[in-house]
Amino acid sequence: MPYRQEPPARPAPSRPPRGRWSDAQAFAALDLGTNNCRLLIARPQGDGFAVVDAFSRIVRLGEGLAATGRLSDTAIERTIAALRVCADKLKRRNVTLARSVATEACRRAANGTDFIARAYAETGIHLDIISAEEEARLAVLGCHALIEPGDDPALIFDIGGGSTELVLIDTKPGAMPRVLDWHSAPWGVVSLTEHAGGGEGESGRLAAYARMRGIVAESFAGFAARLPREVARPRLLGTSGTVTTLGSVHLGLSHYDRAQVDGLIVPADAMRRISADLARKSVRERAQLACIGSERADLVVAGCAILETILDLWPAERLGIADRGIREGILRRLMGSPRP
Repeated sequence: MPYRQEPPARPAPSRPPRGRWSDAQAFAALDLGTNNCRLLIARPQGDGFAVVDAFSRIVRLGEGLAATGRLSDTAIERTIAALRVCADKLKRRNVTLARSVATEACRRAANGTDFIARAYAETGIHLDIISAEEEARLAVLGCHALIEPGDDPALIFDIGGGSTELVLIDTKPGAMPRVLDWHSAPWGVVSLTEHAGGGEGESGRLAAYARMRGIVAESFAGFAARLPREVARPRLLGTSGTVTTLGSVHLGLSHYDRAQVDGLIVPADAMRRISADLARKSVRERAQLACIGSERADLVVAGCAILETILDLWPAERLGIADRGIREGILRRLMGSPRP
């Protein structure tokens, strides 16, 4: 059965009295990925922060990128519209310090820098195109608190829209996790679906699923060869729309509930069963599942293929699920947390 991991028992450090101006300070983190535009606005609280506003919209910025090498006009318009909403929230929430980052779609697109310039001109938001390594480190900083206790190295992964980041970390009690190794593969739910998804009928869909798993396994091969073999109890934590969606399906939720999903720990075999079941279903059948819907129905199977391949190379018995990552990592950096 799934269970939730309790937050680590750590005393909150005492804080000096804060004036009214300090209490009003807000920090913001914006993560523009290949599929989603997500904003988080928070204020420092104790040894963490309290969220005061958030925004998330599926924009599919990387739609068609694999075929053309460019961000399409339609995808850019969708994304600019979402960024305008974010800009309004930043203004209304009295944000004093913000960082906005763009990832794989903008790294890969020939017109990525042109899009960044237009976004700034039209919304006032300056997007920083970060490297895959920084993307991985921010994700670790944002979600590492949810890793199960243990002495062996742990693996954190982030299945994005255009890439997947894998990070092997050393977790010593009371210390910031130390990155031992990392890898970025150029396959996320959008790029892999466009490259190898589809298939007619159940047999065609299963053939496409096997093809996707093979492509991902090949892209992970170098990293897999470097992973330690003598690990008594592999620990695994995923942060992405794929794992939060599958966690919701596993719980049978009628609608997505972050409070039930963030920090959930589920059997890896259950995730495999759900993945195999979704791979057989048509897009229409997947869309009828409450926590998948029409927005994720065509992409979720590619995420399942990536997840199962990760479970092959790091055979953990349980999977931790985090509905936190890059944005939370940015906020912790802005508020002064040390780097992993």
